Amino acid sequence: MIIILIIDVSETFLYHKIYDNDSHFEEKELQRAVYSMILQKRKPDNTTSATLEDDNDGSEKIRSRPIFASVILIGGLALLVISFGISISLGAADIDFRTVWSGIFQYDETLTTHQIIYELRLPRTLAAALVGASLAVSGAIMQGITRNPLASPSIMGISAGSAFMIAIALAFLPGTSYLGLMGMSFLGAGIAAAIVFGIGAFSKGGLTPVKLALAGTAVGAFLSSISSAIAIHYNVAQDMSFWYAGGVAGTQWISVQLIIPVAFISISLAMVLSRSITVLSLGDDVAKGLGQKTVLVKILGTLVVLLLTGAAVSVAGTIGFIGLVIPHITRFLVGMDYRWIIPCSAILGALLLVFADVGARMINAPYETPVGAITALIGVPFFLYLARNEGRGL
Repeated sequence: MIIILIIDVSETFLYHKIYDNDSHFEEKELQRAVYSMILQKRKPDNTTSATLEDDNDGSEKIRSRPIFASVILIGGLALLVISFGISISLGAADIDFRTVWSGIFQYDETLTTHQIIYELRLPRTLAAALVGASLAVSGAIMQGITRNPLASPSIMGISAGSAFMIAIALAFLPGTSYLGLMGMSFLGAGIAAAIVFGIGAFSKGGLTPVKLALAGTAVGAFLSSISSAIAIHYNVAQDMSFWYAGGVAGTQWISVQLIIPVAFISISLAMVLSRSITVLSLGDDVAKGLGQKTVLVKILGTLVVLLLTGAAVSVAGTIGFIGLVIPHITRFLVGMDYRWIIPCSAILGALLLVFADVGARMINAPYETPVGAITALIGVPFFLYLARNEGRGL
């Protein structure tokens, strides 16, 4: 008993020393969770799920608020339906809700208002919800598997990589189908991610949150500048302006039909990985000690991020900061369990972009403000706040 007690105390001290200098997330809660995991490892019936859920011994686990998360999911879905009605009804020509209802469920192609609803505003609203959900979930996964609170598709340069390959396709492969553009977007996301993580991995001191953010910003600026040069030289600047500004105006049904299966499959895979991402967010050493295949989880998580980001950029261009802001808000509301963070992030991300798109139409009516500018107004101050708090990670 004395030997076991000494081992427990020494391991607890070691894990506390490891995580004392890590400010990635809520340090005290993570340290208590690690301590709980060490205690659970001494029990013969230890499982990974025991570290994520409460049991009768009263030991402290990862903070989670399932009731509050359920309220967010149910209430968020209801609010999302309402936001759909608002988004479809508002525009250059305002349409009342009764007409919106009949235009969706009793479509009459002879009526101009029904054509506006079905051909223009409904695909635009659906695209905004899907893109917002995709970016929010990809940001949540990136922050979980890298333990980097500054991680998001835009800040890590992944969105710029997707736009870069789209510029290549428009300049050198004219007439590329929309499916081809989506494939090029996936490829660009993968290239950008490989470059950013490669730079961070080979830098002195290894990967840190701020180093990854700086590498992502530099790579994103580099790829964006090359994209601009290609667009100007090959006279595709007007086509590329949409991808730079970011937005869902003019979205067609073909875009919605292609992003739906990608988003559904990717978010479903993210839910399958959610338990493993929760454990991985505590650190590689803890995850390996609990039997997690960390390399496999990271590969699958990165694949999900690339699919979601590539699909989102191919539809709406480079819309920034949704993948940064929404996961932090969600984590604050529902706790550290990614089984709740991922679906709640999807709902809140969809809500943010739908309402941002509505605001983009109303700020300077009848002209439209780029949605990317609206999200940047929210995201830039938030990023600066996080960067200041994480600055000691340099």
